[in-house]
Amino acid sequence: MLQTARAILKRDPAAHSLWEVLLTYPGLHALFWHRIAHFLANHGRYVLAALVSRFCTHRTGIIIAPEAQIGKRVFIDHGTGVVIGATAIVEDDVTILHGVTLGARDEVVNGRRHPYVRQGAFIGANAQVLGPISVGRYSKIGAGAVVLKDVPDNMTAVGNPARLVTHKRTGWVTYRYNEMIVGQRMEG
Repeated sequence: MLQTARAILKRDPAAHSLWEVLLTYPGLHALFWHRIAHFLANHGRYVLAALVSRFCTHRTGIIIAPEAQIGKRVFIDHGTGVVIGATAIVEDDVTILHGVTLGARDEVVNGRRHPYVRQGAFIGANAQVLGPISVGRYSKIGAGAVVLKDVPDNMTAVGNPARLVTHKRTGWVTYRYNEMIVGQRMEG
């Protein structure tokens, strides 16, 4: 968890210290409790796992099913209203903003009903990512998007229903910095 806290400190410009992140970030607390619940579920202690998960939800406003697989250095920012379903997989270095749902639909593929979010993806506030789909590496999902189909690597999905958008050359150069995209106006 210390590794995750350090990663959050680097990625969140509002964070002032490691202690602040460790003591006050509900997303980090939810990940801590999830890791305990996940361990318990993997060892057949389903009722205890569910109780730990309910405690976490009560304390943080974040629902992560004990069976969900969450990678390292995941940043759940502002957290309230985040829901991550049981068969969801979230790889390393993913950022999830408040109100995001990684939820199910009627479709089941290879035993999965929830999304697979690949490394470095960014999911904006109140986005709904539904079904056994894949969100590609370093992809971005805009705030409020409803994603029902796969998002390829390094792409952006926006809208309801979500559509892929391409970046037009507008005189801006894009730099990748800690999984966030920062634009800078080109000179001349």
